Amino acid sequence: MFASLSDRLAATFKQIRGKGRLTEADIDETVREIRIALLDADVALAVVRPFCAKVKERALGAEVSGALNPAQQIVKIVNEELVEILGGQTRRLRLAKTSPTVILLAGLQGAGKTTLAGKLAMHLRSQGHQPMLIAADLQRPNAVDQLKIVGQQANTVVFAPEPGNGIGDPVLVTREGIAFAKQKLHDVVIVDTAGRLSIDSELMSQLAKVRDEAQPTETLLVIDAMTGQDAVNTAQAFAEQIGIDAVVLTKLDGDARGGAALSVATVTGRPIMYASTGEKLTDFEIFHPDRMASRILDMGDVLSLIEQAEATFDEDQTAKMAAKLQSGDNFTLSDFMEQMKQMKKLGSMSKIMGMMPGMGEMKKQIENIDDREIDRVTAIISSMTPAERDDPKILNGSRRSRIARGSGMQVSDVNGLIDRFSQAQKMMKQMAKGGSVPGMPAMPAMPGMGARPAAGKKGKAGKGAKRSGNPAKRAAQASGTPEVLPSESLTELPGAFKDLLGPS
Repeated sequence: MFASLSDRLAATFKQIRGKGRLTEADIDETVREIRIALLDADVALAVVRPFCAKVKERALGAEVSGALNPAQQIVKIVNEELVEILGGQTRRLRLAKTSPTVILLAGLQGAGKTTLAGKLAMHLRSQGHQPMLIAADLQRPNAVDQLKIVGQQANTVVFAPEPGNGIGDPVLVTREGIAFAKQKLHDVVIVDTAGRLSIDSELMSQLAKVRDEAQPTETLLVIDAMTGQDAVNTAQAFAEQIGIDAVVLTKLDGDARGGAALSVATVTGRPIMYASTGEKLTDFEIFHPDRMASRILDMGDVLSLIEQAEATFDEDQTAKMAAKLQSGDNFTLSDFMEQMKQMKKLGSMSKIMGMMPGMGEMKKQIENIDDREIDRVTAIISSMTPAERDDPKILNGSRRSRIARGSGMQVSDVNGLIDRFSQAQKMMKQMAKGGSVPGMPAMPAMPGMGARPAAGKKGKAGKGAKRSGNPAKRAAQASGTPEVLPSESLTELPGAFKDLLGPS
């Protein structure tokens, strides 16, 4: 969503990078470009003006003039001010002193309240809570049925005594639902309310009655981040007429300019608590202003990536794989396929790579990553026997032909995967032994890692050894130099996974 803004800011900072001293004219030009970038991203003017004024005031102060690297100091200032307009501190969910905690979801129709209710329920379940959903949206066609389906996917109880579609009293449903939750010992209740295509008196009147009945611990306004300035106006109206405690942004994975996310916290005075980043129920995260500012400035979001990995990866499998790599044991195709399955749970490769620092300059390569390539590679490996996965050297022509037919691929695809895997396997072995790889720092040998060469072997190809038809490989075999990946393949995209999946 913030791709355009990130590009504009990166280009602005690039112009001042390398200057040992910044003049007032340099700062004025930089602030002007930042202002244009924010306005182009649809950030509210009421937010842009004080933001740029603070950046300029601090940039003209001693913290920049006395800095060893003024350009980096400007980036630091912009980062801190971005964190401020995004809410400053991470806002956590408040829990009621007496169970249950009631969370009221409000917002316009189409903002994604119903799906968000399921995502929030799944998130709370992962934290050890026992949430329950109340279907109080009795206006929108099939809203109740949709909430039932979402609740089933989230493995959460849904209280829905009325069929909806214009039938039923949402206030009565809310009252009975909270009583049911107390009886069944649900500690969190999430109330899904009706919306409208636009704000009107009927919507606000009904929502106020449901709010008064529910006495919510938290009233969360669900906003579609792709609606631009309308989202800010909507948030302001709900805050004034109903009263909200925090904001939830949906559709942050969209391609809109993202001005709503940068404006809503400042305009309403209410923090952003959660963000929805995709269609799956797992595409949901706590909103961290500092991490979002880092993403916008192409500093990455490694902390969120680590948290997602910890929540997604199988701990035992990960520990087993780490021990295997450290000991220098063979990294097999079966191991690679298991790693790919776990990686796929994190989301698309482009999303994962986008959370790494400094990926802005490699945006084209990231956008060209085809996630279907993982499925193709998985199909090839799945078509192998266990013995073939453990030792690809036994794959002769007939075996490769059989694998290609079984996976629906070409023999050349099978050959390409085996060649790339062989290269990556050698690289991992060398790193485990403390060797170095072009383009990467050497890793010190760890106790118990590596193996002594067999007696009588000096690293050269012995008599009768197979010689490669590739002159470069044959020269490496003759000199005893281990074959490694070229540095270009490591700088194009980090990680052995990209090399195994092939060029984009």
